[in-house]
Amino acid sequence: MTAANSYGQLQIKTRDLVFVAEWELVKAPMTCAAIKKLLPITEKMVQARWSGEAAWISIDHLDFDVEFENHTIYPSKGELLAYPGFINVKEILVPYGASVFGSKMGLLPGNHFASIISGREQLEELGRRVSFEGAQDVEITELLS
Repeated sequence: MTAANSYGQLQIKTRDLVFVAEWELVKAPMTCAAIKKLLPITEKMVQARWSGEAAWISIDHLDFDVEFENHTIYPSKGELLAYPGFINVKEILVPYGASVFGSKMGLLPGNHFASIISGREQLEELGRRVSFEGAQDVEITELLS
């Protein structure tokens, strides 16, 4: 197996909603490697109140230390961002619709490290749940081929 082949796909699961994402290995290799080391991630996902139609997962207590790469403040629906935590907590952003990544401190550039390729039709339901039901249990694992 080559280094790229040693990466499977990501699975993001919250209750009955299951999403599969592809790594952005070419554009964000350091972030992908750092996130891969954290797996599995079992946390809570909540509405990202400053970022529009997005949920966020705190990884502030985990060893996640990378520089900016492939960063954006304007992720598209299903583009997963990892924020290294320079002025805000370390987190993973999961946009389920129109989003501009930010906090009470202002706009935040997050590293686009993976994109949801399966389950995109469930993203609006994810948004409804985090908005109206509150914190959701989430597990992020790697599906190896």
